[in-house]
Amino acid sequence: MPMGLYRDFLTHTGRVVHKWTHYFPVYERYLAPWVNRSVTLIEIGCGEGGSLQLWKRYLGPYARIVGIDFNPACKAFEEDQISVHIGDQGDTGFLSRVIEEVGAPDIVIDDGSHIMHHMRASFDYLYPRLSKSGVYIIEDTHAAYWEEYGGGYRAPQSIVEYAKALVDRLNADHARGVVTPDDFTRSTHSVAFYESMIVFERGWFNAKHAPKIGRAP
Repeated sequence: MPMGLYRDFLTHTGRVVHKWTHYFPVYERYLAPWVNRSVTLIEIGCGEGGSLQLWKRYLGPYARIVGIDFNPACKAFEEDQISVHIGDQGDTGFLSRVIEEVGAPDIVIDDGSHIMHHMRASFDYLYPRLSKSGVYIIEDTHAAYWEEYGGGYRAPQSIVEYAKALVDRLNADHARGVVTPDDFTRSTHSVAFYESMIVFERGWFNAKHAPKIGRAP
């Protein structure tokens, strides 16, 4: 397991952090390029406040950490580099006010309600507003299989099924007209599925070509 972020987790002495340990290699893979850079990270769902501190410690002194939670008590988690906005992650009006204040985020981590329509609403609003090379991480996607969170196995409204369909949009240029290329096609570099996590990477759109290199036999 990569040591940097996980070491920070194991040696954390601040507010409580509650994370599955198998998430850390995934975090490290996508967050490491942002360490010691001017970066804005939004975490949906503040929990007990410790993860906000963990991201701050790992990303370094130039990071701005923005928490979103519906619980007003989470305002107490604010400190240097950390701000908290109180509201509903499924309310696009609220999300728009957050974006107006903090600008385009580079990283979004959804560890919020895990309710399917909340996750979908947050993603649909925030993903297009990420920076051009931003990363969107959805945690705890095992909830997509649970009916009490609005999911279920292959339930069309689950965030997992929604993300599966986005793979088709990612590859729309090759779908022979069955899927129409759109902004998601043009702005997305990758969609990656991990156990209980989905990660979307944005990237600059480049014209696709497949040259042949070398001499023929």
